[in-house]
Amino acid sequence: MSLVDQIAQADERALAASGLACLDRCIPLLGGDDDILRPLWASLVEGHEWEERLAKVRAELGAGVRAEADADGTFEAEAAGLVRRMLEAIPAQAPADALRQWADACSVAALQIHRLLDPADDETSVAARREGRTDGMPPLAAAELRRQITILEVVTGHGAAGLRQARDVSTEGRRVLQAVVSRRARGRA
Repeated sequence: MSLVDQIAQADERALAASGLACLDRCIPLLGGDDDILRPLWASLVEGHEWEERLAKVRAELGAGVRAEADADGTFEAEAAGLVRRMLEAIPAQAPADALRQWADACSVAALQIHRLLDPADDETSVAARREGRTDGMPPLAAAELRRQITILEVVTGHGAAGLRQARDVSTEGRRVLQAVVSRRARGRA
């Protein structure tokens, strides 16, 4: 089943985890620490306080986000802008339609970010990649696509119990992205 089909069929918890995991993997581009989204992950497990915890996360990230993202016209600045839009678009209330739209947008943004940061060219559209056409896909973006699929599968298959594994998959992806960003920064220095 393609990523697009999985998002179309996912329940509210899987959609929230999918969007949150995309944001979590990309948060280093905003200068957020590794645990900044932990309260939202906890909210998915506990099933309450989403709005309050979301407001706190946005407040914590809000101060440094705009200045860093607007600093220059680099790929990193463009990628940070995509992350900022993911953060700003998180639905405060979590009806399935709003979560589905947000999770879908986060999926596209996260794949686009990984394409921007991958030195390999990819002529195939993100939409085609999400529909399952993965031949010749650059490694960084291919790994991101696999993570997105895995997260939807584990949360759909295991519910709240799958959230820990989803967070672990996301943490691995965040570390990979941090390494890529660091390597690019060293290359410019």
